Parts: sequence; structure tokens; C-alpha cells
Amino acid sequence: MFEILFLGTSASAPSVHRGLSAQIVLHNEHRFLIDCGEGTQRQILQSGIGFKRLNRILITHAHLDHILGLAGLISTFTRWEAIDFIEIYAGKNALERIHDLVYGIVLRGAKPPMPIRFIPIQAGKLFDEKDFTVTAFPVQHRGADCFGFAFEEKSRRPFLNEKADALGVPFGPERSKLVKGEAVTLTNGTVITPEQVLGEIQIGTKFVFIGDAGRTNDLVDMCRDADGLVIESTYIEEEADIAKQFGHLTAKQAATLARDAGVKNLLLTHLSRRYRERNVRDEARTVFPNSTVARDFDFFQITRGKVERRQDKVFEEENDQAEAIRQIE
Repeated sequence: MFEILFLGTSASAPSVHRGLSAQIVLHNEHRFLIDCGEGTQRQILQSGIGFKRLNRILITHAHLDHILGLAGLISTFTRWEAIDFIEIYAGKNALERIHDLVYGIVLRGAKPPMPIRFIPIQAGKLFDEKDFTVTAFPVQHRGADCFGFAFEEKSRRPFLNEKADALGVPFGPERSKLVKGEAVTLTNGTVITPEQVLGEIQIGTKFVFIGDAGRTNDLVDMCRDADGLVIESTYIEEEADIAKQFGHLTAKQAATLARDAGVKNLLLTHLSRRYRERNVRDEARTVFPNSTVARDFDFFQITRGKVERRQDKVFEEENDQAEAIRQIE
């Protein structure tokens, strides 16, 4: 299961109800901040999710509405001892711009109290954790080095404790070996194979995040069979020429990608202030019925074949962040 908290869902400039692009993707103890538009740290505070474990920041591209919030966020982190390192992943052009922002404006020659690592993105795996991977892939937008991110759980075979108990497999290294696919020999000489104690292969959840994009024909393969897809829908079809001019998508184009790639659920973001939410939603649903327009502070859980908006999610770090604020004020 992956989860996503939308912190900003507006395009180019904030509106009364929508902040600039930012979202947090969660998987168990892991957190990834994707993009960091102006005002992101305030959105983090207002959401209640807190700053803990927001060490990894993934940037889709270099445009200011996706990176300006890094100045305030890093300024806060440098005065809060709970963050022991920061890693910023982005394309070459974005990293150069962010480096200037951090060292030329925020720090101005001062040494940060924690390591700040600028890590260039190339197409391929960014993270290969025990149970999931994160893969970066190129996206066509205005300028070079724009990327999307695919989060994929690794397939697994559940260990069937009842069968292991019945076969006399003791707790300990024997069970660990069987989980890894290795046969074991019991003290009585009985050989137990993985097939005897492992269930059917369970395919993991696939979740794809795409920021700004000017075309979709090169994205179908990466989005193929995703359980959830987040992508921009800055315009609607009656202004498709403007969308093309500025390298953005219409709601219909985003929905067509979801349909053609066999995506299960579509979440639309990066909305222009010129439209009402229902204009975007209705256009997308004419092509792909499982389309939802995300709002600021929406929290979704993505599992196999299903995306659920959680109304009852309560983040539990308000006390921690309140203490952090007292420390740095």
C-alpha cells in the first residue's frame, strides 16, 4: 500500500483554496516529499503530518512553482535538530537552480548544520528498498530534465505459518531461509521446500506520479496497469491549443492516458484557477470514469486496484511539530 497527501494542487500560482505543487508519498516508515512549491512548509504544518522523516525530496522539474518552497523549508530544517540530513533528487537543471536558492539565498556562505546532498536523477531506479522500488522516468515538458516517478511494491509470496507449524518447522533461521526460497533440512532429516510453506504470488501495488507534462504518448508504458496515477490537468479541451503552447495537458488528455495504459484510478492535480473543479472532473470522466480531482489536504490510500480517499486519517505529530516551532522561534 502507498499513501499520498496532497499539500498543493494549483497550477503556476496559488488560489484561495489551492496551494502550489507539493505532495507527500508514504510507504510504511518511508516518506517522500515530491515538489515543494511556495508555502509548502505551512501546508505541512496545517496538515498535521509534521516534518519528521521528510529527508528525501524528489523534484519533477526546475520551474519555480515546484521548488520555491525549498527556501523556507530548508531554513526551518537548519534550525531544527530532528532532521539529520537532507537529500534532494532532481535533474541537472533543477539541481543548479536549487543549489543557487539554498546556498545563495538561504545560507549565504553559512555552513548547514546537517548534510544537504544534491543527487542528480537519471532514468532508472532511484531507490531499491526491501519491499518496494522507486523508478524515475523522463517526461516531456518545457525544458530539459523533467521526470516522473513510479512507486512499485515487490511481488511476494506469503509465508503460511499454519503449514510450517504442521510440518514441524521451528521458528528461526529455517523459516527465514524458506521465505528467501531456500529448502531446509530439519533435525529429523526431513527436507522442507519453499513450495510447501509459501502461498501464491501476490503482485504488489503500483503507483505513478507525473507532474507537469506536455504529451502522453511516451508515458503509456510506464503507467501500464498502475493502480493509481497522479498527473496534471492544467487545462480543459476547449483550450487545448493553449495547453500545447505551454507544455501542459488537458483533463481529457490525462484521462485518455489512464484509459490507454489500463490504469485503475486517476487522480488529477495542478489545476488552473480559470476552471471550476467540476469542469475538470466531468471532462475526465467522459473518457475515464474512475477520475478524481485532488484537493489540498486530500489523503488517499492506493492498494491493488483501488484508491480510497480517507476522511478519518489523523496525523499524530502535532505535539512534535509544536515543540519544534518553540525551539526555532
